Amino acid sequence: MSQLFPKLPLDEWIEVIVDGLDEHLGFVFDLISAAIGGTVDLFNAILTGLPFWLVIILFVLIAYRAGKWTMALFTFIGLLLIQNLGYWEHSMETLALVLTAALISVVIGIPMGIWCAKNESVQKVVTPLLDFMQTMPAFVYLIPAIFFFGLGKVPGVIASVIFAMPPTIRLTNLGIRQVPADLIEASDAFGSTYWQKLTKVQLPIAKTTMMAGINQSIMLALSMVVIASMIGAKGLGADVYRAVTQINIGQGFEAGLAIVIMAILLDRITQGVGKRKNV
Repeated sequence: MSQLFPKLPLDEWIEVIVDGLDEHLGFVFDLISAAIGGTVDLFNAILTGLPFWLVIILFVLIAYRAGKWTMALFTFIGLLLIQNLGYWEHSMETLALVLTAALISVVIGIPMGIWCAKNESVQKVVTPLLDFMQTMPAFVYLIPAIFFFGLGKVPGVIASVIFAMPPTIRLTNLGIRQVPADLIEASDAFGSTYWQKLTKVQLPIAKTTMMAGINQSIMLALSMVVIASMIGAKGLGADVYRAVTQINIGQGFEAGLAIVIMAILLDRITQGVGKRKNV
């Protein structure tokens, strides 16, 4: 079927843009790669350097603090099962990738969400970008990540950040906007500065909504880190990918179970932190 108009060379335009970025901003990508790689290595060194039993105790305490004793018990049994199955080191590698991606998402996403809440023009520009980031197939993000950062953990984290950041921005924006107007007026009446109003009134009230966004970003980062195993990211995703290519059902189930445990653990802890009342 013939086209009514000639095909737009969109693919060629994108390649020209990407080549130009790589040529003129290559040093910036090198700095980003070094920073992200160093952060992942730091988390990984801490998690794998400590004895497994000490890491389990720390997570049990965090789970108990964030939730109830039932969550602490699940954390203890789940992490002990991961260690027993032989996936402890790979689980910690996955956790290091997720923590790095979540940290970057929060550091960028929360200020961006606050900016959107304070400026309608910014929100009108950012919202379509967030729609694009959330609807684009996750595998597509691997292509530019590989081009700019090569293979390994760094492009996996970059792709995870792009895929996981939108919920943090959206729900931070929503949480700030949902702060009652009378509280804002009261803080203005008492002569609060912009920073005091933000940190003492808006952010504490929006905390629950913001933590829901961070929770979703962590879950999306975990799912994307698994996909990123296709480009050399280590961890449980590599075990799942290997099991799929070798049609090893048992190994795939074990690695998948470890991922489920990690996902539930991270989900419940962040939910618990979000539900805790400010003191």
